[in-house]
Amino acid sequence: MKDFISNLDLGAKGLWFPVTVSIIFAITVIIIPKKNISWREIYITFSVVGFVTWFCDGLVAREFDLVDLGDPNKAGLGDTLCYTFVPSSLAILYLNYLSKNNKWTLTIIFTVVSLLIELGMVYVGYMNYKGWNSLISIIVFLIVFGLLLPIHIRVIRNEFAGLKTSLP
Repeated sequence: MKDFISNLDLGAKGLWFPVTVSIIFAITVIIIPKKNISWREIYITFSVVGFVTWFCDGLVAREFDLVDLGDPNKAGLGDTLCYTFVPSSLAILYLNYLSKNNKWTLTIIFTVVSLLIELGMVYVGYMNYKGWNSLISIIVFLIVFGLLLPIHIRVIRNEFAGLKTSLP
């Protein structure tokens, strides 16, 4: 139990920021009115985005060592909450409000929100760049919100021409 508590990295500088942001976004996803997304789509999006986020963390933070969150030798509470809830919640919120008329407006808004969260983690000392920078993040956020998430929701809804398989 002592090792478990130690591995939570509760003494990390700025830990309060990712914990607070994670809780706020997770609660927001649960309580907002569902406009353009079903609970099934939320479940799938949370799972897919969560997996991709953890995979990218393994690549960017661990293998390429481009960024550190908290203690670089521990996957602490802040890392776990941040990687699990923030990207998935942002994706769900984006898709909930996405329409043909507001795609690029939402893409810009969610890119800015994502960047502010990242810069907030840097500002409070929880995140340290080690070869990464905010310009790379902006490009990644624009690709995710402007291209990948709209494709993701179309795949879930089976809305691709020629892709007419029956999903349970």
